[in-house]
Amino acid sequence: MRSILVTVLLLIAVLWIYRETVEGSAGTRQSVHDRGASINGTIERINP
Repeated sequence: MRSILVTVLLLIAVLWIYRETVEGSAGTRQSVHDRGASINGTIERINP
């Protein structure tokens, strides 16, 4: 019973860390999106 509780708590901790790291307001997903938009704007401004 104790090992099940520890496993569940560990899974909750891992999911919480993932959510805060990737999906948070300053997470990597938002950072990649912002960088992509910046690069897209730079490419559009290139005058051939």
